[in-house]
Amino acid sequence: MKYRQLGNSELHVSEISLGSWGIYEGVEQQNVEASIHKAFDVGINLIDTSNSYAAGGAESFLGEVLQGIERSSYILATKVFFPMSPTDQGLSAVQIKKQIDASLKRLCTDYIDLYQCHRYDPNTPLEETMMALTEVVHQGKARYIGFSEWSPEQIQAAFNLADVEHFVSSQPQYSMLWREPEAEVFPLCATNGVGQIVWSPLAQGILTGKYQPGQAPPQDSRAANEKMNLFLLENLFSDRILTAVQKLKPIAQDLNLSMAQLALAWVLHSEYVSSAIIGASRPEQIVDNAAASGVQLNADVLAAIDQELASVCL
Repeated sequence: MKYRQLGNSELHVSEISLGSWGIYEGVEQQNVEASIHKAFDVGINLIDTSNSYAAGGAESFLGEVLQGIERSSYILATKVFFPMSPTDQGLSAVQIKKQIDASLKRLCTDYIDLYQCHRYDPNTPLEETMMALTEVVHQGKARYIGFSEWSPEQIQAAFNLADVEHFVSSQPQYSMLWREPEAEVFPLCATNGVGQIVWSPLAQGILTGKYQPGQAPPQDSRAANEKMNLFLLENLFSDRILTAVQKLKPIAQDLNLSMAQLALAWVLHSEYVSSAIIGASRPEQIVDNAAASGVQLNADVLAAIDQELASVCL
């Protein structure tokens, strides 16, 4: 496993990181725990979660599983914004103070390495949010702060504020099929010392090649899971896109890579990306995905991928 510095922080994160939504929702707890331990075995040191995953259940589960593991040996990231109850949501000072304490309790830890705004809160003044996050850092409850899916204007506005802690991480959706952050978010963040921890690098599993055009999803897949397919990116799940993805298989085979490894290596070829978040329902998926770390794709391979996906990537 290789590691990269996260923005201007002192954190060095594994190129592959483990997300807790994908391995918690709809997955047997025994497999979840085994997957987490396998992640550590292969060198993954960044675990990403959120207070909203399973209404706090993911954090609580992690808090149990991580007991007995040296706290300084891994980087723990969580998020705040989405509703925890009809009255508990958003990024107000009250909510940030309340939710950080609740997350710390569920995670059974004294501090969060990376505390992230899960989305932008248009109902709270940005200065209030940033001052509250600054207080969280100064209190030692979080080491660094980040955000997920903020617009370039929102990102810049945060950096324009004086006397507040600055973000060190961004968590955008990014994959071979979803390239929107490349235009503005990536360069703006780089200018401000913000690294990218990207989610859905496998496009919700579409880039693994397991979904065949014109066929029902495999029974053990995310798309077939009644609880999880609600989150499948419907604009990516079409025969046109699935057909294009199948054309990547010879490229992966020539490189002796799995389709997942090819997709992850593609994401990691970007100088802006610090880590790619994976989810897994089985430990062997962790092993396969982690092997993408350090894989170098040459210009010819990158061009071949672009040629096959040119008409379908967003």
